Amino acid sequence: MSATTIDAKPAVRWRRDADLTPRTSFRVPARAAWLAEVASAAALPATLADPRIAEGALLVVGGGSNLLFAAPFEGVALAMTGDSISIVSDDADAVLVRAEAGRGWHDFVLHTLALGLSGLENLSLIPGTVGAAPIQNIGAYGVELDRRVHAVEAWDRDAGGLVRLAAADCGFAYRDSRFKREPGRWIVTAVEFALTRSPRLELGYAGIGAELAAMGIDAPTPKQVSEAVCRIRRAKLPDPAVLGNAGSFFKNPIVPVAQADALLAEHPGLPCFDAGVPGSRKLSAAWLIDAAGWKGHRDGDAGVAPGHALVLVNHGGANGAELLALARRIAGSVQARFGVALEPEPRIVGASW
Repeated sequence: MSATTIDAKPAVRWRRDADLTPRTSFRVPARAAWLAEVASAAALPATLADPRIAEGALLVVGGGSNLLFAAPFEGVALAMTGDSISIVSDDADAVLVRAEAGRGWHDFVLHTLALGLSGLENLSLIPGTVGAAPIQNIGAYGVELDRRVHAVEAWDRDAGGLVRLAAADCGFAYRDSRFKREPGRWIVTAVEFALTRSPRLELGYAGIGAELAAMGIDAPTPKQVSEAVCRIRRAKLPDPAVLGNAGSFFKNPIVPVAQADALLAEHPGLPCFDAGVPGSRKLSAAWLIDAAGWKGHRDGDAGVAPGHALVLVNHGGANGAELLALARRIAGSVQARFGVALEPEPRIVGASW
């Protein structure tokens, strides 16, 4: 390398008064005092020792599909940008695949399918990055991410070092994890997934079988299941590149069995599912919101998608505070009518729920 050669890929790239709007799928005005783009875990010790982080607040960002900025962030936003994929182990059927945190989630799913691996096909087309996936414990169409995670690599700010947590140590729950519950402690750097070459397809979730039938497929491959999921999602959910949104804004509420039974007696059409928690049932937040009359509602540029009551949308000029105000009104309406509390899925920056 000559003395005049410029390193095009520095280990850390700092930006002052960073515009994070393009990094959020809601496309609301979003800024941070600083943005640090970190290429690898090896660069984290020096980055975290920088006074800009050591003396202020830190917000780890991925693809921004699970963030709502209600106000500017006065600290440092940190983004892991490494995106490599590697095979950790391969015993001919069970395969461990490692992906760095900066890899786009859907791109990673397609990569595993191209390798002939099954396990993530039902999670196709979910926006965001690999690093954000275990934080939210993403799930869709009958599959939760924790069933596929083998281990998570993360920087532990409390211990001051890189750790590797087995899935059982990640505190996974419905749309939750220890990473989400302790947001200032962890920086996810990579995730290992346990996949297989012998497909055990999950086809029981409503809509998948009908979509495969519409495609003329009765013995699907993992790739075809992925395609069916993508078709369903594109038909139901607005494209964030066209209409700003963060996907499902509210979690499906989990309530005691007695409360679920009482609601079903009054509203027989209310979808109700096994919550995976003894004595509890999971209700459809979309049904509750729709029944309360919110689907397609619009307050200025803050609205609810006409095709899916769970999706709050930015029609172009809404800010985060306006979307948050709408979300609170929706939750209050559902609480008043059904006695069910709704909780948001996205992390709210600059305000509390």
